[in-house]
Amino acid sequence: MWSHRQSRLRPLACGVEELRQRRREREAALRKARREQHLVSKRLLREDAQEEAGSSNSAVVLGEAEVKQFLSLAQRGTDENEREKALVSLRRGLQHPETQQTFIRLEGSMRTLVGLLTSNRALLQLEAARCLHELSHSEISAVAEACLPATSYLLTYLSGHSSEFIELCLYTLGNLIVESEAVRRQLLPQGIILAFATCIQSPHMAVLEALGYALSQLLQAKEAPEKIIGSASAGSSVLDSTLPQHMLQLMQPGPKLNPGVAVEFAWCLHYIICSQVNNALLITHGALSTLELLLLDLAGAVQRMEDEGLELLICPVLRCLSNLLAEELLEAVEYQMQPKDERVVVALFILFQFFLQKQPSLLPEGLWLLNNLTANSPTFCTSLLSLDLIEPLLKLLPLSNVVSVLVLRVLCNIAEKGSAYCQRLWPGPLLPCLLDTLALSDTEVVGQSLELLQLLFLYKPEAAQAFLQQSGLQALEKHQETQLQDRVHALRQTALHR
Repeated sequence: MWSHRQSRLRPLACGVEELRQRRREREAALRKARREQHLVSKRLLREDAQEEAGSSNSAVVLGEAEVKQFLSLAQRGTDENEREKALVSLRRGLQHPETQQTFIRLEGSMRTLVGLLTSNRALLQLEAARCLHELSHSEISAVAEACLPATSYLLTYLSGHSSEFIELCLYTLGNLIVESEAVRRQLLPQGIILAFATCIQSPHMAVLEALGYALSQLLQAKEAPEKIIGSASAGSSVLDSTLPQHMLQLMQPGPKLNPGVAVEFAWCLHYIICSQVNNALLITHGALSTLELLLLDLAGAVQRMEDEGLELLICPVLRCLSNLLAEELLEAVEYQMQPKDERVVVALFILFQFFLQKQPSLLPEGLWLLNNLTANSPTFCTSLLSLDLIEPLLKLLPLSNVVSVLVLRVLCNIAEKGSAYCQRLWPGPLLPCLLDTLALSDTEVVGQSLELLQLLFLYKPEAAQAFLQQSGLQALEKHQETQLQDRVHALRQTALHR
């Protein structure tokens, strides 16, 4: 399932799938940075590896006279071949910011390009769309604004018959949507959500992947929760459309699952869930069960050593599940809709091993999900104990402070379930590990250790005795003059009086 897909659309100097995979990998990093640093991420669809790399041999800076000449030839050339070549030259020049600025300053240039986009010559239409795509990828905000007159036509062409052309329009719209609020204001009342809901029924995987990208760009807009995901006007929002149901269908594990498409729609689902507009609706559509089955399938792929590109999908899947499980509304949802399959816990530990070897940055994502699974579920706490997973969990403690805090939270979730659970946590390697964490200086790690020790002393008096016998009070002394001093004092009193 995780092997590379066959190349599609047309033979290129470098395989289409290889270029797409590069873009996905770049996008995964950009998405993470964007969420954390409010960066703008865009995607570029070019013809071959040389252009993808921005080779100086394939693009030169064009001056005003050259831009005018190419536009004139494209508009009034002696034959279609000459007109197409002029647009190709213009497109390559538009790979440079200097040419982009020259183009938008030139009076009538965008009007000419839109005229070519709406002509009845398919090759000229395609090359004009590629020119717009280059402009849409610009880092200059004024360039995106200049493309505004073309966006309505790009939207109209989503209902066309050429999957290649639809794909190009979708990527271009995605780039413009994320850059310009004016573009979003224009496209929303023109029915971009309904157009996307039609596109998602396409049988072409390239179109679906491009749609997932464009939709994810739209969902990340600052006004998305109120005006895009949910809105006062019924029928005009993402949650009012058929998009969520189709997205979940495309994420169903099985032989028809396309990894590239699943990645894009997993991120879309993540942004919808983060908006907290109506996660109950997603749950009733089966989001939890779909994500749970997909997680099991991903763990199976790791075991079969079919892990090519796996991290690109596992990250949004983990985040979606974690955020849905953090919802207070989950307690009100019928029990049968809540995850309760202990295979999810086994799958997580299989993935932990994969993360340790290849993607350590994903460990906190998985541990956050485990925290949310065990927070209100005695069933999952019992699974960790009965499957002897506490010791493997403790082995993660030394990896980082972030990992340590999450591991300790999971252990607190188990301990707070009562004496029967603390009885099974103790004895074992737990106390030596906690004494090691008390030797650290990180306030959050130490604070979480103190909380766990309080629970153990409360429900398992023998733990307090063992703590005293193994120089636990001396370990606490280091923190008596810190912001944790009140909690240290409380724990000391508990230990001495059990």
